[in-house]
Amino acid sequence: MARSITLVLKGYPRLSETFIAQEIRQLERRGLEITIVSLRHPTDKQVHPIHREIKAPVIYLPEYLHQEPLRVFKGLIRSLAKPGFFKALKTWLKDFKRDPTSNRFRRFGQALVLANELPKPTQQLYAHFIHTPASVTRYTSIICDIPWSASAHAKDIWTIPQWEIKEKLDDISWLVTCTKANTEYLKQLAASPEKVGLVYHGLDFERFNTESTDTSTDTLSENHAEPKPVQLISVGRAVEKKGYDHLLNALAKLPKTLHWKFTHIGGGPLLDDLKKQAEKLTITPHIEWLGALPQETVLQHYRKADLFVLASKVIGDGDRDGLPNVLMEAQSQALCCLSTNISGIPELIENGITGLLVEQKNETELAKALENLISDPQLRQQLGNAGYQRVTKEFSVTQGIDTLMEKFQATSSDQFRNLDVKR
Repeated sequence: MARSITLVLKGYPRLSETFIAQEIRQLERRGLEITIVSLRHPTDKQVHPIHREIKAPVIYLPEYLHQEPLRVFKGLIRSLAKPGFFKALKTWLKDFKRDPTSNRFRRFGQALVLANELPKPTQQLYAHFIHTPASVTRYTSIICDIPWSASAHAKDIWTIPQWEIKEKLDDISWLVTCTKANTEYLKQLAASPEKVGLVYHGLDFERFNTESTDTSTDTLSENHAEPKPVQLISVGRAVEKKGYDHLLNALAKLPKTLHWKFTHIGGGPLLDDLKKQAEKLTITPHIEWLGALPQETVLQHYRKADLFVLASKVIGDGDRDGLPNVLMEAQSQALCCLSTNISGIPELIENGITGLLVEQKNETELAKALENLISDPQLRQQLGNAGYQRVTKEFSVTQGIDTLMEKFQATSSDQFRNLDVKR
């Protein structure tokens, strides 16, 4: 019989979290019965094709408790009779004393609702992100005495206090994360390091095929009078950690003799600021801002581009990228990639072999790398082809799903009940 999993997310569906949608669909294809639980209603106006393929039903918890008081009250009353309510309450009170915020209060209320509305066949709880979704999952797990596990990524790891990660790792059956850097950090915090495993997101290469990819090095226009503009592309939300401010400054440093166009795909709160920055730098005529787009349209733009650029950086609160899926997507189209040497990016891109890496925030170095790649189509093709060979060999989604299936099948309620939970 297929195992029944309830998967907790902060928001669903989200255009920026294609790796999660890909995982859900792959797990469904392996026979898992999945119910999706979202802490928020969707805000994106579009969805990717893969979202339409996912069969799992979705439960939306109250985003704010006062909006649905009856659901919260029912959750409280019915949770009182469940085996772990008072243990969960004690755990939450301990957390609340160290983090006395409305957010912490809301997570317990959401857990009460979930504990009451949890589908009866649920055998395991599984959270994507170790911060707020894992908090709701953990409290629900204790209330219902059902094992839980999680997948951790980037912001969720590096922006929450270590005490919280340590205590969640004490309770959890297992946790996977998507980079070696994350794995090493989390193992150091875990009393039982063997609970932490490395699982790259990977790509479904049936979806990301290269049938239409043009790897031609011809950069001349039809009349050969002048070079075609080299097409640069970046896909990512306009948020600080993506480093688009540094990328724009680097683009402004390029020699005026170079012919280039830059396309940005993605929404985000800093989009207007970036457009104003581009105007001040007088590079707006070179730039096309397309906003958030569905995956099939993004794929078309990869295939038209000559160079993918992502200037990721670590910001003040510790937030950073893990291993951005967009880099793997670009490499799946034999597209040369230029990025920074932070976090898990060097695990994918070998500098000078399968792409180029520069120091984060170093605009001069970034501009020099851009100039070299724009000027040298043969180098772009060489790095793009090498990146394609590496990503298709080492980063298939199948490998990660194999590992996840083994972990789901090995988890049992008896293991959870025998954990020595220290609270």
